[in-house]
Amino acid sequence: MTAYNAHLVSSSCTLGMGSLNESDAQGGFARTASVFRSFIEKGGKYEPETGKRYWLYISYACPWANRCLAMLKIKGLEDVIGLSVVHPTWGKTKPDDASDPHYGWVFAESDAFMTSPNGSGSHSGAGSIPDPHYGAKTIRSIYEDVAGATGLTKYTVPILFDVKTKAVVNNESSEIVRMLNTVFNEWAKYPERDVYPEQLRTEIDSAMEWIYPTINNGVYRCGFAKTQEAYELAFDELFQSLDRCEEILSKRRYIAGDVFTGADLCLFMTLIRFDEVYVVYFKCNKYFLREYPNIFNYIHDIFQTWDIGAAINMHHIKTHYFTSHPVLNTYAIVPKGQTQDYSKPHDRARF
Repeated sequence: MTAYNAHLVSSSCTLGMGSLNESDAQGGFARTASVFRSFIEKGGKYEPETGKRYWLYISYACPWANRCLAMLKIKGLEDVIGLSVVHPTWGKTKPDDASDPHYGWVFAESDAFMTSPNGSGSHSGAGSIPDPHYGAKTIRSIYEDVAGATGLTKYTVPILFDVKTKAVVNNESSEIVRMLNTVFNEWAKYPERDVYPEQLRTEIDSAMEWIYPTINNGVYRCGFAKTQEAYELAFDELFQSLDRCEEILSKRRYIAGDVFTGADLCLFMTLIRFDEVYVVYFKCNKYFLREYPNIFNYIHDIFQTWDIGAAINMHHIKTHYFTSHPVLNTYAIVPKGQTQDYSKPHDRARF
C-alpha cells in the first residue's frame, strides 16, 4: 500500500442508521475501517480483465463512491467495468423481517420514488441503475446473499465486485481509485491520464495527510458530532484547512502541484457538496465556498476536467443527505438552495 492510501482510516460510505453511532469517547465521529482489501493485479487472485467481469456498485451521493465513478470516466473505462447506482434515499434492507431495523442503500428503477426511513416525503431516484446480475434489492444483499459475507456490522459503497467469482474484491475507495488508475490501462480510452504521477507522489501524500482528516472526514466530524466540544474541534480544523486551500490555490492551479492529481479529485468531492449540503446539514456554516474566490474557481476547474462533472448528480447528493437521517432532518425536507452552474468559465488558467 502506498503512503497515499496508508493513512486513511476508511473512505467508504457507511450504510444505515448505525453510521450516526460511530463515535469515540469524546462524542466525536469515528469512522470504522473498510473490510475487503484485495487487489486486481496480474498474477494475483483477481486478474485484470475486460468485458465487465468487474462491477462497480456506487451511490452518486457518497463522495468516496463518487470519486470511483469519476475515475471510471477519467480513464474511459465505461465499456470495461460495469456500473450500478443505488437510490439516493435509504430504505429498509430486510423489508420482510420486522425484527431487523436496518436501513441503508437500496436498488430501485430510475423512475422509482421512495419515502424516508420514517415515512416522510416521496423522493425520486432518477438516474439510479439497478443490479442486473442477481436481482439484488439492496447493497446488503450483495454482501450477504451474493458474496456470502456474513457477520458484517455495516454495508458500504463503493464495492468493486467480481461477477465471475461472486466476490467483493475491495470496498475501500482509495484502493479502488488506485486500481482504476493503472491496472486496466490496456483497455482504457485514456491510459495516459495518471492521478498519481511519480514525480508528485510526495506532494500528493503530504496533501492527503491533512485533506482527509480535516476536510473529507472533517465535514462528517462536524455533522455527526455528539458533543459541542467534538463539533467545535472539527469545525475549527475544517476551516483552518479550507483557509490553507485558499492560500495554496492563490499561488498554483492544483492542490499538490502544477497538474491535476488524485489529491484534487479527493478534495473536489467534498468541495462540490459543501455549499449545497454541508453548510446547512452538517453545521459547517462559517463561510460558503463561494466566499473563497480561489476555491470557488477551483471547483469550476475540476468539474470541467476530464469528464469529472459528468460523474456529479446533485439531485442524488441533496436527496440522500436530507432524506436518509431522520434524527438530523425529521421530515426529510430538501432545501432548495442556490443552484450553481459549474460549467461556467473560471480563472484558473492564469497559472
